Amino acid sequence: MHKFLRAVGFSKIKNRKELNALITATIQDATRRNYVTTPEDGMIAEFTRDFADYIGLAVCGEFDEEDKFIYEYYYPYLIPTNVSTEEDINIERHAATISYEGVCNEPRVGVTLIFYLQNMIPYIKYENEKKFPIRGTTLSLSALSTKGQIMMPIAKTEEEKEVAKKKMGYRNKLINNARKGDETAIESLTLEDMDLYTTLSKKIRKQDVYSLVDSYFMPYGVECDHYSVLGEITETKKVKNRFTDEIVHIMRINCNELEFDVAINEVDLLGEPAVGRRFKGNIWMQGAINYPESK
Repeated sequence: MHKFLRAVGFSKIKNRKELNALITATIQDATRRNYVTTPEDGMIAEFTRDFADYIGLAVCGEFDEEDKFIYEYYYPYLIPTNVSTEEDINIERHAATISYEGVCNEPRVGVTLIFYLQNMIPYIKYENEKKFPIRGTTLSLSALSTKGQIMMPIAKTEEEKEVAKKKMGYRNKLINNARKGDETAIESLTLEDMDLYTTLSKKIRKQDVYSLVDSYFMPYGVECDHYSVLGEITETKKVKNRFTDEIVHIMRINCNELEFDVAINEVDLLGEPAVGRRFKGNIWMQGAINYPESK
């Protein structure tokens, strides 16, 4: 049973029989069907079914010599709505299945961003045609969460927001220079981090940590595409899973100036989401590559 099925409105599926019925329904009434041939003359197929706006289930596998579909794996998804980053992306295949992880060196989050690739069929097609590297690609990110809570924002004046934005821009510039080997930038970042640590160590004795930390983006657990995040909600909407009638909240999150969508089941969310408030939770990051031809 996939841990994040509940994030798209399937919290009440308890056994393999119910899961098999869901997978069969997805294949038979798929919203989209994508196919690609392999160098060994096989055919990979992906059936996706939207059970509400933006959320659904994908079933992947191969067709055999008798044109019979052999199911291999499935995963729930949230279709991202906007471009999150234009940084370079590297893609690596998983060892056990025909599925892929993406790696992006996004300076705004301070860690190497790793995500589960949603649109693998277009990627395999480009790979078969030997079109890589492709210039002008962008990345749209989304995430699923099984546990989260809504927090109130930190009170800030417009002037303070502007100062924070300028500081973030300057820090991103330093990080980009440091990645190119600029020793002055590396030294400046080190000193800045030391100053920040000293300031926080003094303030945290008297203040709550979430009144000091506006947002964060950190690896979580042992799986490389799982993160713990805290970010400001910029958009929010509710959708209903047509198969189960469960309510799912979809939020657009601004986390360290990186924006992505998050879906979470209403029963797993503590608090009422609203624009300006903050979302705190653990997520599974997904991403879709936007190729220049498909814009």
